[in-house]
Amino acid sequence: MWRTSVGAGVVGVAALALAVGPASGDTIRWALTQAYINNPNINAQRAAVRATDEGVPKALSGYRPRISLSAAAGEAFLDSTARVQGVTGPNYPRTIGNNAIQTYGATYSQTLLNGNQTANQTRQAEQQVSAARETLRNTEQTILLQAATAYMNLIRDAATLSLQRSNVEVLQEQLRQTRDRYDVGEVTRTDVAQAESRLAQARATMLQAESNYTSSRSTYRQVIGVEPGRLDPASPVDRLSPAKLEQGIVMARSQHPAVTTSMFNVDSAVFAVKVAEASLYPTLTAVGSVQKSYGSTSVLSNLETFSAIGQAQLNVPIYQGGTEYANIRQAKELLQQQRVNLDNQRDIQQQNLVQTWGALDAAKAAVLANQTAVNAAEIALNGVREEARVGQRTTLDVLNAQQELVNARVALVSAQRDRVVNSYGVLAAVGGLSPQTLRLDVPIYDPVVHYHQVRDTWAGVRTPDGK
Repeated sequence: MWRTSVGAGVVGVAALALAVGPASGDTIRWALTQAYINNPNINAQRAAVRATDEGVPKALSGYRPRISLSAAAGEAFLDSTARVQGVTGPNYPRTIGNNAIQTYGATYSQTLLNGNQTANQTRQAEQQVSAARETLRNTEQTILLQAATAYMNLIRDAATLSLQRSNVEVLQEQLRQTRDRYDVGEVTRTDVAQAESRLAQARATMLQAESNYTSSRSTYRQVIGVEPGRLDPASPVDRLSPAKLEQGIVMARSQHPAVTTSMFNVDSAVFAVKVAEASLYPTLTAVGSVQKSYGSTSVLSNLETFSAIGQAQLNVPIYQGGTEYANIRQAKELLQQQRVNLDNQRDIQQQNLVQTWGALDAAKAAVLANQTAVNAAEIALNGVREEARVGQRTTLDVLNAQQELVNARVALVSAQRDRVVNSYGVLAAVGGLSPQTLRLDVPIYDPVVHYHQVRDTWAGVRTPDGK
């Protein structure tokens, strides 16, 4: 006799679609917070931004003087013969001896004019800092999206694994009942073989589900930085995204960090051209030096010498082999490359948004369609069981109906996962996936702080964090 309660062995999709544990487990906001804090890619990019910040004080050093001290000590051996014209004829006095020599000096130089090279180098470095910050923002977006995906993948695979395990339990019970009916002559050996075959297939599917779940746990640990616990339900973030696709396209083409990074790269390339052109302009440098010497390498009787020199040095380039012209042409071509990259990046982000937007719409429709399919499959399975109980359906019909229900529930779980992940994907595609937008409870890393700590630093080798 067919048991009408067999279907209860498959855990309800509503409980598994977006959660694998009680409400007291980890939330997706908590997981995103951990990824923002722990992910090594974000921390590495923050270090890269801090390193880029140092380009500004390096450029500003062109405005500052250069001072150097020098010292030398040694001993010289002198053997000199002079010609002295005397009354009776020339004399040739000879001087032989050792002389201890010490020399101390200081040199000061200050660039007065260099074709605005220092100013343009500073502006170029500032644009590079801005580009690095946008690259950091893009990295944060990427990691937050990866974290949301890892979170939802683990929920999906845990739910799928639970469904497949329950399906194996159901088929084991069904095989037992089929064998009992075979023993009393109600079904044939073929029915038993069909139940055995379907159970073997279900076990293989369950093993694959276990493998997928293990892989998702590993990815979760790698992206978020902590071992997964019990995961709470997650909701879409549609409310944070633009209401219309056209509005999203405008945002993606102008606000996505990959686009803004390209914008700053264009500005940096503009100043690179001006820096290269500065090699054609005259340079004016003020130079001063003082030197005190004890002893002499040429005259034994010379005990000490002091000298002080101050001068302005003007250098007017006429021709330097053509290198300067090649550098200018090269900088102009690199500028053109960055402009093309900007146009290309805008198209890439538009395409990404349209694709993700379409995937989100499809996921919304898939959730509704698969929910309907689950409801219909449940009704169909119950009906087939009742018909099989009175001999109007075969064992294979029951097995097929059972498999259709499992497939529908797994499809619903996947659709619900896609619904949430694609909502985060749309937010990332318009450049809005950030801890500020999501209101994560986490201290926001501000790269401006380090920039102002080092921008006007004249000396010192310790970084602001004390290293």
